[in-house]
Amino acid sequence: MNKKAFQDYYPTDFGQCYGCGPFNDHGMKIKSFWTEDEEESYCYFTPKPYHTAVPGIVYGGLIASIIDCHATATAAAAGYRAEGRGMDTDPPLRYVTASLHVNYLKPTPIDTKLKLIGKVKEIKGRKIIITITLSANEEICARGEVVTVQMPDSMITKNK
Repeated sequence: MNKKAFQDYYPTDFGQCYGCGPFNDHGMKIKSFWTEDEEESYCYFTPKPYHTAVPGIVYGGLIASIIDCHATATAAAAGYRAEGRGMDTDPPLRYVTASLHVNYLKPTPIDTKLKLIGKVKEIKGRKIIITITLSANEEICARGEVVTVQMPDSMITKNK
């Protein structure tokens, strides 16, 4: 199946994020999708050797970054869904991080693909709360909760 990632719908002006922006040549370019039942979102990321904290273990800042970016992408997709419209419709919805909380549960090995699963915890006005689990080899290594807010119109106007 060849479905588009949430990030593939980002307009050029809003696709520069280091973690998830498809238009950042130096970024990580994570790709987020709904599961088949659309109850959860998922993405995969394979760390590079330079993402090391200590030998064999992923740097915690990278873990926070991919949790953050997967959550804001999930929030955007959830925002469109809550409005009953497709991600390819205008005006574009982008969400930014208001709060990021990560619990590191165990060391995350660097030599494997990481899986992130997102769930919409709450949608209230312009705020969407997303919970994320990050697993390696089917073991949960970190959990995150990200409070996102819809990007204010003033930021959108500046980027047009």
